[in-house]
Amino acid sequence: MEKITILGTGSAMVTKCYNTCFTLSNEGEHFLIDTGGGNTILSYLENADISINNIHHVFISHSHNDHITGIIWIVRAVAQQIINGTYENNLYIYAHKDVIEIIRTICDLLLQKKFANFIDNRILFKEIVNDSSFKILNWDVNFFDIQSDKQLQFGFNLNLMNCKTLTFLGDEPYKDLLFKYAYKVDYLLHEAFCLYSQKDIFNPYEKFHSTVKDACENASKLNVKNIILYHSEDKNLVNKKELYTEEGRKFFSGNILVPKDLEIINL
Repeated sequence: MEKITILGTGSAMVTKCYNTCFTLSNEGEHFLIDTGGGNTILSYLENADISINNIHHVFISHSHNDHITGIIWIVRAVAQQIINGTYENNLYIYAHKDVIEIIRTICDLLLQKKFANFIDNRILFKEIVNDSSFKILNWDVNFFDIQSDKQLQFGFNLNLMNCKTLTFLGDEPYKDLLFKYAYKVDYLLHEAFCLYSQKDIFNPYEKFHSTVKDACENASKLNVKNIILYHSEDKNLVNKKELYTEEGRKFFSGNILVPKDLEIINL
């Protein structure tokens, strides 16, 4: 069964949940999207019962530390399994060339040679540019530049095996140039930094982020079926589902999903 396991739902400076990252799974294999900011990625994968030996594809959307630095621990964990003789095939890391260079640098600086030596051997980079397409877990995954105002960042869309469609828009506001990637998709993954009613508390626009209202207005304009909200503040964590859903329903009549860390969404 195809599913999303939401590992983390938080924005950069959260302390009560993990940074936004998730897996897309198909028949026991997992495509990891972003890695969060530290080795907590390993404990969250363990808590989700996702073995590192079943991750052969990782996408790093951009080089902000809450998305990229967990890759060090993925590389190290995979390299250790290769050394142990338990990791089959290769690990592929999909990223823009500038992000690849950063990953190479931090791995070279922070990992022992016995781990880093597997880079370009069994741990391989796949450079992406706008409209790059790759076959990942039997999905045709198309990566696109989200037209960030802050730093180069990529999203992607794909057709699931069940003929449903999914688009990941990264962690910045939707731009109309991305219409063709997101129109009428079944699942739209859209960042929602905070409630619109609390914009004066969290200042999302100063940080180039969206509110729940903005995200749901976009979902309505794009005529999608389901919107998944993520990359949020953690001050409303206890009542987040209820608060975000209540505000979102004023602007979008489709299905609003506000997952918690480690929540599974069957697609």
